[in-house]
Amino acid sequence: MATTATTTVDHTASGAQYRLTPEKYTTIDTLLDPTKDFVIPQLVETYGDQGITGFMKMTGAIIAGGTADQVDWWEIGRRHRTIVGTLDENSAQSDVFVPDGSAETTSTEDPATIKHLQNNDIIMNVANGIRYLVTDDQRTETSTLDGDAVTVVRLDGAAFSSADPVSSGTFAVVGNMYAQGSDQPNRFVTQDLKRRQSPFAIVKGRYEVNGSQATNIGWIDIGGGDFRWFMYEEANARKRFEDQRELTMLFGEKQSDSSTAVAKDIAGTEGYFAALEDRGIQVSNANANPLDSFAEFDDIIIELDRQGAPAEYAMYVNRKQDLAIDDMLASGIATSVTAGLPGQFGAFQNSPDMAVQLGFKSFTRGGYTFHKHDWRLLNDPTLAGAGVAFQGVMCPMSQVADPRTGSKAPALAMYYKEANGYSREMEHWVTGGGVLGHTNNGDAGTDQAVFHYRSEIAMCVRAANQHVLIKG
Repeated sequence: MATTATTTVDHTASGAQYRLTPEKYTTIDTLLDPTKDFVIPQLVETYGDQGITGFMKMTGAIIAGGTADQVDWWEIGRRHRTIVGTLDENSAQSDVFVPDGSAETTSTEDPATIKHLQNNDIIMNVANGIRYLVTDDQRTETSTLDGDAVTVVRLDGAAFSSADPVSSGTFAVVGNMYAQGSDQPNRFVTQDLKRRQSPFAIVKGRYEVNGSQATNIGWIDIGGGDFRWFMYEEANARKRFEDQRELTMLFGEKQSDSSTAVAKDIAGTEGYFAALEDRGIQVSNANANPLDSFAEFDDIIIELDRQGAPAEYAMYVNRKQDLAIDDMLASGIATSVTAGLPGQFGAFQNSPDMAVQLGFKSFTRGGYTFHKHDWRLLNDPTLAGAGVAFQGVMCPMSQVADPRTGSKAPALAMYYKEANGYSREMEHWVTGGGVLGHTNNGDAGTDQAVFHYRSEIAMCVRAANQHVLIKG
């Protein structure tokens, strides 16, 4: 039988199907993995609870409605007066006392007509206690002397000495003294009444989801067995809006009419920190922990006395300041400098257990009760914990009386716009083109649901002179 030669042909070059050899086959479990992924459904809060809302509620701030574009309130000034002025004589029996500028004027009238002082007033240099009697208010001599100037003699009758001259010294008006048979005073001084104002601020937020994402089911259980991620995102958007609303109340500032940097149609609003920077007690030094010694703390207490402050305060501080005060208290308790608080938890219905449950640590010093609380706002590196100088605040937990009506309200208040049942405290509505059943945006072709948030609010800081701002 004849032998025939075999020729090998490459069929792949001509587009023929390539035939697999048995060693190129694989098993079904390699082509298709039937094993379900092991995914842990619980969501991990990497940075813990990041909410900062709650400061005003914790400090007893009221929330009430308003019906104008700004909140107006009145605060009564001090009953007694101090005057800053200059004495330059050191040898004569009398001298001319000249108040500095018009800073002490409590009237819009000409200071040459409306005097700060009148005959027979007694003023005292608060630096050394020397008292002077006004003998001539010089109302008829303003052509040759300062319109505010008055002639004074020492109340003890002595000649002026080197202890008397002072430039821009502070003098308290302590009383007056008249001779027998003299006439009544020819003028009276009204107590200073100050009008405070804070415009309402409009805060807005938005979140949206398209129809496809609204129907997707994910791996993460966002709560209650719900695996729709957009629900978590919408809840987060709402929380972010609530945080930003409170941050606006804390850090807002009013715009002046002369400002050219900000749009004229945004009036701004007076936030808590702005009010304290303008009218509050400010504690600041070069140390990282402004309050880490009893001497510094006592200086604040002395100032609180001067401001007629109430006896109970809430302290909101960052963690570093919190630990510094803990160390200070630990050393004080060891030496019996500070005391416990049995029966002195007035802000917490006299319940120390309630104070502890709310996260407060309380102590007394100099007749004042302080409830200390860590403030997440000042620890968060994306907010005021990013190197900002603010270390904390001390807020009076008391009722402030309105000088006109006598009604009382907490030192802090947040007002929102409302009228006839319509409230702008926390507005929330959804529009959409059929997504999630919302068909109220006027465009049925829009494949999304839009969540809207809006609030119109204003902060009212009454008696800011009794609040303390701690800076580092």
